[in-house]
Amino acid sequence: MTMTTTTGIGMIPAPAQITALQQVREYPAVSLLLSTNPAAELTRADALRLEGLAAEAVQRLRSELQPAVADPVIGRLHRLIDQARHGPTGLGLAVYASAGTGALIRLPIGVRDRTVVDPTFATRDLIRALHRTPRHLVLTLNTGHARLLEAAADTLLPALTSAFPMSADPRAASRSRGRADRPTRETLTSDFYRQVDAALGVYLRLHPAPLVLVGDERAAAAFKRLSVNCQRLAGTVTGNLTATPTAKLTTRIRTVLDGYLHRRQDEALALLQQRTAAGRVTSGMPAAWQAARTRRPEMLVVDDSLYYPARLSDDGDTLTPATDIDHPDVIDDAVDELIELVLARGGWIAFTTPGVLVDHQGVALVTRR
Repeated sequence: MTMTTTTGIGMIPAPAQITALQQVREYPAVSLLLSTNPAAELTRADALRLEGLAAEAVQRLRSELQPAVADPVIGRLHRLIDQARHGPTGLGLAVYASAGTGALIRLPIGVRDRTVVDPTFATRDLIRALHRTPRHLVLTLNTGHARLLEAAADTLLPALTSAFPMSADPRAASRSRGRADRPTRETLTSDFYRQVDAALGVYLRLHPAPLVLVGDERAAAAFKRLSVNCQRLAGTVTGNLTATPTAKLTTRIRTVLDGYLHRRQDEALALLQQRTAAGRVTSGMPAAWQAARTRRPEMLVVDDSLYYPARLSDDGDTLTPATDIDHPDVIDDAVDELIELVLARGGWIAFTTPGVLVDHQGVALVTRR
């Protein structure tokens, strides 16, 4: 399989891209992860650091493998690095190279600089990017106009639907003049909001995502009272911002979304506590790995700072911590492998701030009944 993927500043990898990379099983699979400074082009300092990571990979490949095996991977790696030098950067950069696959992904989050050579790619930071900057919808509205935007990180684009933008029908008010039973302005506004909500509901059923509502306090409150589609409301940005350029909305939306993500961490920890009382939690990497293979995972909670080099037993059930990270038999970060296993078996992932999971040795697996 040959795949080249590039995302721009502020973009996040698509779930399908992550899945494709996770399905690669070939040694060597080289992953370079680098924190970068946002710029129109990779800075000289960042380029030098990237070249240093690549040199580590090349040295390891040449020491372990015959040229016929190492050279195709090295060649692909160098081409990707050259591509990275001449493109824009976000807060992080991921480079993936194997004999059959190549990908360059620019990330909206910082990463821990590292070189990984394993039979699989290190995709943990891609999943973190999805978790920290999830795709969401932004609905901006006032009494007569509504827009629906698709958002990821700091990118806002009009939703791909003919239902939006939506405007109230000015003829409705004129048709009601002179009638004894003419509807009030509030009734007409409520009718418009119901039309907006119905169209929003159709879109959410096809494209489910958290929602950020943008409007003045009165409009936002009125819409929330009658809406039946605010179950995943991340929050509200107040102000009559319907006509504001989308670029100016991102800072305020990001604040609301950050609050939503913190609440999501709290919800994950609350679920963890509840499941602990029910005896459905396994803590620590070796135990969590075995449980993920033998039981049905519901949720994996991971300390953002946890890394776990390990050896895997021949039967695949047992992880043993390792310190000789450069040895070919060592998985550079078994947390990556555990995340992929839980996702493949239908569980979901929650990352926590460092230190929160100290009582669980940095990782806890919640299993289903």
